[in-house]
Amino acid sequence: MDITATVWTLLPPIIAIALALITKEVYSSLLIGILAGALLYTGFNPLHAVETTFEIMGGKLGDNINICIFLVLLGILVSLVTKSGASRAYGEWAVKTIKSRRGASFATSFLGIFIFVDDYFNCLTVGTVMRPVTDKYSITRAKLAYIIDATAAPVCIIAPISSWAAAVGSSLPESSTMDGFSLFMKTIPMNLYAILTLLFLIWLMAADFDFSAMGKYEREHKDDDLSQLEENYVVGGAGKVYDLILPIAVLIVLCIGAMLYTGGILEGANIIDAFADCSSSTALVLGSFFTLIFTFLLYIPRKVLSFGQFCEAFTEGFKSMVPAILILTLAWTLSGVCSADYLNIGGFVSSIVSADSVISMLMPAIFFLIALGLAFATGTSWGTFGILIPIAVAVFGDSATTMLVMTVAACLSGAVCGDHISPISDTTILASAGAQCHHIDHVSTQLPYALLVAAMSFVGFLVGGVTGSGVIALIVGLVLLALTIFIISAKHKKAAN
Repeated sequence: MDITATVWTLLPPIIAIALALITKEVYSSLLIGILAGALLYTGFNPLHAVETTFEIMGGKLGDNINICIFLVLLGILVSLVTKSGASRAYGEWAVKTIKSRRGASFATSFLGIFIFVDDYFNCLTVGTVMRPVTDKYSITRAKLAYIIDATAAPVCIIAPISSWAAAVGSSLPESSTMDGFSLFMKTIPMNLYAILTLLFLIWLMAADFDFSAMGKYEREHKDDDLSQLEENYVVGGAGKVYDLILPIAVLIVLCIGAMLYTGGILEGANIIDAFADCSSSTALVLGSFFTLIFTFLLYIPRKVLSFGQFCEAFTEGFKSMVPAILILTLAWTLSGVCSADYLNIGGFVSSIVSADSVISMLMPAIFFLIALGLAFATGTSWGTFGILIPIAVAVFGDSATTMLVMTVAACLSGAVCGDHISPISDTTILASAGAQCHHIDHVSTQLPYALLVAAMSFVGFLVGGVTGSGVIALIVGLVLLALTIFIISAKHKKAAN
């Protein structure tokens, strides 16, 4: 019986999602979903199913090898900057320079936004660097953890040069003719949760007050003795502040230059066409490789790191990226099993949705909720959009229409939101570790803020889907944020009087 393009093709992602929700473990859930799809495709021939699974996996790794190389090179660069002591130097400078509580908050968020290339690097570096500064101005560790978390994944998911951009761009089905990087760029202004979270954080820091669980925690723990929370982790090296800033700035410049180069700028293409036609994965590899060379020339002659320490960063950086590479490999393989060459889930889903325009209009909001729930349960946003983006492409076809872009943006928003509030999320755990805050305190104080922004985002995607306009979705989100800020500020002012 031929089950391609039938309701049975929904089983692999459903199995993966259901197991992830039950077990809260994404690796085995994805693998079982993949094997289930391979069994369906091969008529329940176990040997052929396993052979098909690894055939797809090998092909996917070959097609996306540049993404894997970029992640490894980025991991090495992160390890080098951490080992150099440059982040410690920034913290020492901040202690001497910052003169107010608001200044400490904004300096923390600025560093978090600046380190947008990777969320793991962001969480650990910002926390380690800024703890002495925020402690000095009685900013609780829970508030510090929130600032770190709010400028980690929400920043990375709207940053073109980051490990997240590479992961999103590689999540398209193999048969897709769209450029993943171009699609990612189009989702940025529609990524409501990320944008609203950053604006909400800016208001909280400028207003310098908190409410709900965070406000209660701030009042009860503002004068706590924080010394017992300190850890023994000490960053070595003789790096200066510019040893942190220069490698990141050079990475950005070189990656952008490499995009223009691969897009044909030297052959006479204009800038817009060069960006549209570039090979983003190749550009990221070229940019990160030459940044490593620059970092070597910056560190070694000045003895910021010894040659041995520099070489140690290679294995440390590789190890740090193994979980990311593994989850991407499994997500790519699941996408391959569901592609038009195998189960053809797209043929079935698109036929159902195209028959009902109401369902189509609700897709951005629906995908936002599914992504939020899945990322919350599994603690991973990468696995979440690795599963959902191919389904979104199957629903709306292989062209970057407004509805597809908005639905992919909803997947990314929901994935980041779920990852943001999940107690088992890597970034949530790392934000707690970086701030040296008790993990349950971080989760409980961050939750009301994140859910408030999630509600605004959901309404925005709902209205955007009905109107078919990403611009309207963003405007609705911004209006709801403004109304929320006005109401909360009025209540706070009334309570203060």
